[in-house]
Amino acid sequence: MITFADIQSYCQAKTGAYQDLPFGPFPVCYKVSNRIFLEWYPDDEKITLRCEPMLADFYRQSFPNKVVAGYHCPDRQKPFKNTVYLNQGIAEGLIYNMIDHSYEEAVKRLKKIDREGLKVGF
Repeated sequence: MITFADIQSYCQAKTGAYQDLPFGPFPVCYKVSNRIFLEWYPDDEKITLRCEPMLADFYRQSFPNKVVAGYHCPDRQKPFKNTVYLNQGIAEGLIYNMIDHSYEEAVKRLKKIDREGLKVGF
């Protein structure tokens, strides 16, 4: 079972990552250089993550009703965001892989100078 503490530790261990509350007390967001890569909704035990569109669609088809298009996102962002319901039978390792992918997608969208400042390699 994945807990908020697990996600918090995992996200904060990423280079340049930090916790922020830009929308009020919820969602709890994790950012890298002001780019959100994870939003945590504790009441529903769900997270919203960035995702490459084809992979996002694959996850939605593979895990119906457990991985859905970013439920709160505007339509233009839905291809790039997935909401993942935790503790619903998706392997923890896969969820951590999704978080890694989301972080990588956020880093890719940073300015070159900001990416280089992070010194991450992928």
